[in-house]
Amino acid sequence: MQVTRGLLSEAADKGLISPQQSDALWQFLRERGEQRPGFRPTHILYYLGGMLAIGAMTLFMTLGWERFGGWGILAISLIYAVAGLWATEVLRARRLHIPAGVTAAFVVVLTPLAVYGLQDALGWWAEGFVYREYHTRINWRWVFMELSTLAVGVILLWRYRAPFLVMPVAVTLWYISMDLTPFLFGTEDSSWVLRRYVSMWFGLVIVLFAFWVDIRNRDQRDYAFWLYVFGVVAFWTGLSMMDSDSELSRLLYLGINLVMIAVGAMLARRVFVVFGALGAAGYLGHLAYDVFEDSMLFPFVLTFLGFGVIYLGILWQRHEDSISRRLRSVLPAEIRLLIERRH
Repeated sequence: MQVTRGLLSEAADKGLISPQQSDALWQFLRERGEQRPGFRPTHILYYLGGMLAIGAMTLFMTLGWERFGGWGILAISLIYAVAGLWATEVLRARRLHIPAGVTAAFVVVLTPLAVYGLQDALGWWAEGFVYREYHTRINWRWVFMELSTLAVGVILLWRYRAPFLVMPVAVTLWYISMDLTPFLFGTEDSSWVLRRYVSMWFGLVIVLFAFWVDIRNRDQRDYAFWLYVFGVVAFWTGLSMMDSDSELSRLLYLGINLVMIAVGAMLARRVFVVFGALGAAGYLGHLAYDVFEDSMLFPFVLTFLGFGVIYLGILWQRHEDSISRRLRSVLPAEIRLLIERRH
């Protein structure tokens, strides 16, 4: 439940707390909320500005920068990095932790550009490779840039403890999993089937790692968020791109997506619910357009099934406390504490 100023005022009007306590409590909650990411205008501006700057140095990099040459790219990257670190220190000193995390992440995403500039200046890059392809083209030659990015990301994460710094680290881990596939299996154009398996299993490992981070974390800051996001995206993408040659395998796909929805609801992680729902909708679309294409009853059955799920939701709401207590009683203590903390 979200606590609002109006809710506290209503509690004060009913005599549950005094008006002075209501004002003091609201001030406390507002100050704490400023340090937690949310859909507030200031936070949206922080992340929008940060993503524009990060995108300029990554996905939206133009070919025009190749004219600077290797040494020029390296010099510009270092100047930007020094400015980013200075801004991070200033913002951190003023207790503006969210924008400080954004500027620190900007420094991390400059690392592959700086390493590319150095390699280009030393003549390590062959013709036909440009930096902008780092984010669009799978190739084992990017690994040196990725390992350097991981090292810088870990150092800055240790220094600033900003959850947003996990984002470039998670993206880089994803890139490494894709770029190492052709290198490890000895083929430049490794089959898409192999890459699907790599993406799926890598995503699962990242999700489990995020869960471990979630359990170990005793801080109010959410360090596992970006690990969950990219882990789920990698796992679900690899799973959804698998070739399904039987209805049993497709039914198993539906079951996995339903489990994702349940896990997301239990851990209060929306990314599981969103992608699980997309997968379930895809399976229902397969039934409608392939299996029951000419059936008159399928829409009726699906409609009644939908209302049945709504009724289950009503029953859950009526008995939520008792059901939740019974389910949590069988869980290990650490997982139970995690669920209670997340809710």
